[in-house]
Amino acid sequence: MIWYTLIARLLLPFALMRLWWRARHHPDYASRWPERLGYGEPIPGAPVWIHAVSVGETRAATPLIRALLDKHPGIPLLVTTTTLTGAAQVSMLFGDSVIHRFAPFDLPGAVTRFLAMARPRVAVILETEIWPQLFAALKRDGIPVFLANVRLSERSYRRYRRIPRLIAKTLAIPAVIAAQSAADAARLRALGAPPGRVHVAGNMKFELSPTAGLREAAQALRLAWGDRPVWVAASTHQGEEETILGTHGVLKQEFPGLLLILVPRHPERFEAVGRLARASGATVAQRSTGDPVTEGTDVLLGDTMGELMLFFAAADCAFIGGSLVDTGGHNPLEALALGVPVVFGPHMFNFDEIAQLTLAAGAGVRVTDGDGLVAALRVYLGNRQVRQAASAAGESLVRGHQGALARTLALLEPFLRRPARPSANPGSPE
Repeated sequence: MIWYTLIARLLLPFALMRLWWRARHHPDYASRWPERLGYGEPIPGAPVWIHAVSVGETRAATPLIRALLDKHPGIPLLVTTTTLTGAAQVSMLFGDSVIHRFAPFDLPGAVTRFLAMARPRVAVILETEIWPQLFAALKRDGIPVFLANVRLSERSYRRYRRIPRLIAKTLAIPAVIAAQSAADAARLRALGAPPGRVHVAGNMKFELSPTAGLREAAQALRLAWGDRPVWVAASTHQGEEETILGTHGVLKQEFPGLLLILVPRHPERFEAVGRLARASGATVAQRSTGDPVTEGTDVLLGDTMGELMLFFAAADCAFIGGSLVDTGGHNPLEALALGVPVVFGPHMFNFDEIAQLTLAAGAGVRVTDGDGLVAALRVYLGNRQVRQAASAAGESLVRGHQGALARTLALLEPFLRRPARPSANPGSPE
């Protein structure tokens, strides 16, 4: 822990410099940087604290947050994220019904100040957020730690094994660890988590119920766009857009009027991706500026936040980004829940189990390169029967794996009526 803390302190100036750099394009990074050091107005009422790192974790936590708002309206909910995109997702989904703060850096003073400000009755940490200083401070203050929807890939497991004593000590702190699968649970126990505290609750990312309003909005888009095939490239990363635009150019020769909805993963890349699309010769409409999608539009740039589900619902098939480059892919379940067949590349290690289930169900296809992407999309766009079969398989897969929310709530319930702890010393600056 001493070495961990020393390294974290040495990295702090670089983390602050990174925030300053991002603030050049997104002022919220500048205006809210004190939250990263644990500063903020006190939060009354002993909230349930839910930590969701970014967009993906926030979406995974959405069913849990909605259930808590519905079942326990008198308990405040504090939701923290580490990214601005995660903060925007919280704001869009929940508005003023929850309190949002940025999570503190994992430094002694920062976490002490944060806990003194928040005074949560329980800390619900989503997925694989294992922070030694934070967990130690929660233990010191007697605040239960509940790890929810925990996913631990083989790659992460090997990394954690390099610091076995620190990880074992940290994993001994949570009162409950709700793992997504038996394999995740086994890896957590092997790292030192007490076996009796590890439960297999399932994956809350399957708890998706697309609303009628979403489908109606998507249908309205399709009517406005005319009778044309549509595919979406979702959450793309640098190094993928060139392949996607090339793929679109090839497919347009076979499917006249084909529209691509191109949605980069990171907002700071929206402008650059738009330039890249125009440089390829495509006619581009920007969603953020309300550009009309006409018969001559080749690409709709999805440069807005919170509309990916709408774009999925309006598409015939989807490519899942982050998978043609070595970043680990993104979650295909939102597309599958809407009956949209998916194609992804070879790098899906962040969602390996979901990818395997998708392939086994016949709801998607894995490709290795641009040629494979062309071939897979050609089938989905050109064969209605194959597309409908994959669509039904995807919806069935999502429905068949639901239930994690109920199991997680049952494990969490005993902690919900815990009173607030006394106000603590806010600590000294880093």
